[in-house]
Amino acid sequence: MSSEKPNYFDLVYQVVREIPPGRVTSYGTIAHYLGLKSGARMVGYAMNAAHTLPDVPAQRVVNRQGLLTGKAHFETPTKMQELLEAEGVVVENDKVRDFEKVFWDPEKELGI
Repeated sequence: MSSEKPNYFDLVYQVVREIPPGRVTSYGTIAHYLGLKSGARMVGYAMNAAHTLPDVPAQRVVNRQGLLTGKAHFETPTKMQELLEAEGVVVENDKVRDFEKVFWDPEKELGI
């Protein structure tokens, strides 16, 4: 690994790759875990750019209320929901049902 400091997007993608199928997390939770000063907005920018990366499960990142706010950045308006439902996540009216039950917190799951 080079001595260069990794960029924020790469750090975000590393965390997102750890989210298991059938689970979701939020932009703010990732930002908090990574200690990003610019917070959820920076994670959002990274996720908006991630939808063409096949190894980054961007569908698993939603807003703090479980809303599919990133859906406009997928190939179709329903693709994010379709990907989540294929993993067993129930989505109603663009919102993850039982959000608290499927929520994945990197601090608890990965440690600090």
